[in-house]
Amino acid sequence: MRTFAAALCLALLLAGCAGGPGGSARDRFYRSLKPQANPSAVIATELAFAREAREKGQWTAFRKFAADNAVMFVPEAVEARKWLSRRDDPAQPVQWQPHQLWSSCDGSLSVTRGAWQRPDGTTGYYTTVWERRGRPGDEEEHRWLLDQGDDLAEPLTEPDIIRTQVADCAPDGQPAAFAAAQADRDAGAEAAGLGLADGYGESRDRTLVYRYRVAPDRSRVVSVFLRKGDTMEEVLRSEVAAPAGD
Repeated sequence: MRTFAAALCLALLLAGCAGGPGGSARDRFYRSLKPQANPSAVIATELAFAREAREKGQWTAFRKFAADNAVMFVPEAVEARKWLSRRDDPAQPVQWQPHQLWSSCDGSLSVTRGAWQRPDGTTGYYTTVWERRGRPGDEEEHRWLLDQGDDLAEPLTEPDIIRTQVADCAPDGQPAAFAAAQADRDAGAEAAGLGLADGYGESRDRTLVYRYRVAPDRSRVVSVFLRKGDTMEEVLRSEVAAPAGD
C-alpha cells in the first residue's frame, strides 16, 4: 500500500511539470482514471438543489443548477435558461425529495425521480436528468439537463431509502441494442406522422439514454433506458396528458 501511495505521489509530481503529445502528463494521468458511477454525489446535489430553492428562491435555484443547454416543459419544451431569465421567484417555493436514481456505468449521466409538494397542498412527481461535469479526478459537479413532472391525485409513498440502479458497463464501448418494444413504439409514432418535437441524450459510455417527445397538443412522453447485458431496457416512462382546455 505504501509503495502504491509513493508511486501515485510521484506520478502526480511528474504530471505537474511534464508535457508532450496529447497534452501534459497531468492531463494524460487524469484521462487514465476510469470514470465510475457515484450515485451519492448526484443525490447530494439534488438535496442541495432543493435546499437552495427553499433558502434562496425557486427559480434562482433552477438557474444556478441548470446546464447551459437545459430543457424544461411549460408544457412545451423550452430552453430553460432563457425561460428562467424572465421569472421572479414565487413567495413560497415548491419542495421536493428524490426517491429513485438511475446512473450510467461511467456516472456521466444520471436520472432522479421523486415527489414534490406545492404550498397550496397539491403534489406530484418529477424527473430530472443530471450531467456530471469536469474530468475524472476532479471534484464532482452535476448540472441538470432536463426537468419535467406532473400532478398526482395521491402523493408518492416515500421509500425507506433512495433506490439506486447503475447500468451494466459496456465491453469495449460497444453500443447495446434497444428493446424491441421501444423500437416498435417509435416506428408506430413515425408512421402515424404525429409531428412530435423530439429530444435525445446519452451518457458518454452510451449505457444510459433518455428521450422525450412532445405532441402538437403538448402532451409528452419521457423515457429513460439503462444498459442491461447487451440490451437497453426502458426503466422509466412518464406520460403527461395534454393541458386541460387544449
